[in-house]
Amino acid sequence: MREKIVQTAGRNQLGDFAPMFAHLNDDVLFGEVWNETAIDVKTKCIVTVVSLMASGITDSSLTYHLQNAKAHGVTKEEIAAIVTHATMYVGWPKGWAVFRLAKEVWNEETPARRRRRSIRTRFSSPSESRILTVSSSWGRVTSRPCRRSRCRSST
Repeated sequence: MREKIVQTAGRNQLGDFAPMFAHLNDDVLFGEVWNETAIDVKTKCIVTVVSLMASGITDSSLTYHLQNAKAHGVTKEEIAAIVTHATMYVGWPKGWAVFRLAKEVWNEETPARRRRRSIRTRFSSPSESRILTVSSSWGRVTSRPCRRSRCRSST
């Protein structure tokens, strides 16, 4: 027997403001529908991600459901194939938006982000000024002479 899915986000976030909505979210959607055994939880996760994608919802709820899909066994290869397939039916921009979030969930950085993670600084010694570049993602440190007049020390 599998573990029962329990959700309290509705009551935690909307309980006093919208108690009926909180009840429907926590008790009906997650309490009954997500615990229905006709289809497995992994499949429900996939259906949910594709439904949110089709609706154009790319906020924290999609991130939550991508994380839930990963936690229930959806692999990086599977989510890539699922999103690619769904993109053909729901639209290219929606596919791009979901891939951006999915890469974060499956811990894949984009090359543009990697390149931005470098630090440049200038340091001077009595004999010369140098530019030091530290690139955390590539794991390297480079140093080169600073040839500009503003790099030279004014002593």
